[in-house]
Amino acid sequence: MNDEFGETYAPTLARDHVLGVLGGRSVAQALEDGVHPRIVWLALCDDMDVPQERRLGRDDPARHG
Repeated sequence: MNDEFGETYAPTLARDHVLGVLGGRSVAQALEDGVHPRIVWLALCDDMDVPQERRLGRDDPARHG
């Protein structure tokens, strides 16, 4: 979430943004309830209109080499 939404906004979004597809729960609530993180992430991406090419995270060459 930090890569896409920033270190300041991501925690607020996780705590306060309610996702209807997750039963009206926030990201944090859904994760606490045991929803798989991938399902939560994709639901958030859909709701926030994150383009498909950014849903796997930022491509950081330092991680690969």
